[in-house]
Amino acid sequence: MATRHDPGFQNAHHRTPAAAISAAIDDGKKHLLLAASGSVATIKLPLIISWFEKHKNLSIRVIVTKSATNFLAGQSPEQPTVASLASLPNVDGVYLDEDEWSDPWTRNANILHIELRRWAHLLAVVPMSANLLARVTGGLSDDLLTNVIRAWDTKRPIMVAPAMNQLMWEHPVTAKQIAVLAEEWDWFEVIAPQVKALACGDVGQGGMREWNEVVLLIEQRLAGLP
Repeated sequence: MATRHDPGFQNAHHRTPAAAISAAIDDGKKHLLLAASGSVATIKLPLIISWFEKHKNLSIRVIVTKSATNFLAGQSPEQPTVASLASLPNVDGVYLDEDEWSDPWTRNANILHIELRRWAHLLAVVPMSANLLARVTGGLSDDLLTNVIRAWDTKRPIMVAPAMNQLMWEHPVTAKQIAVLAEEWDWFEVIAPQVKALACGDVGQGGMREWNEVVLLIEQRLAGLP
């Protein structure tokens, strides 16, 4: 699936996704890097992106993990395709794991996860699955998103909105992992999940915070950035 949607890519086939991002670092805009991992709440991603249409000086790039693509395969009107995200307002790139090494690396070539980190003023992971939470707090960097997070400049913020089954949220290891982000790693901001009827049929805390609340929190953080 093609995901190289940076402006001008079609007219510059020699330019890798990483090189295109590098060229846009000093474009004078605020840069929001959005990421979605494997949770049903991934289907809210189009709504979240569309909310920012009124922000004309905002550039958005999107990372979709392999597991998140299962929720964005055109199954229903609320579940468009991953590729369709590129047509939403302010979106200047959509990236999958395979885009990391879309071309064989040569010395001095740009590296995608590094350029995304350099480009982004704010990273928002909405939603963050239980699996991603465990991998991030365990220091794993085995896909594009975890590579970005592991290589992150800790002077810049990362916002995460956990979303999982209630028993996953109530599991003792989850509390330990959330404490790492909320109490030890001060560049993280955790948007706690809500109590609701979950897609699996259970009722309890674990559902991602309402998407319109999430976007307001992201807006506030963006407004406070230089």
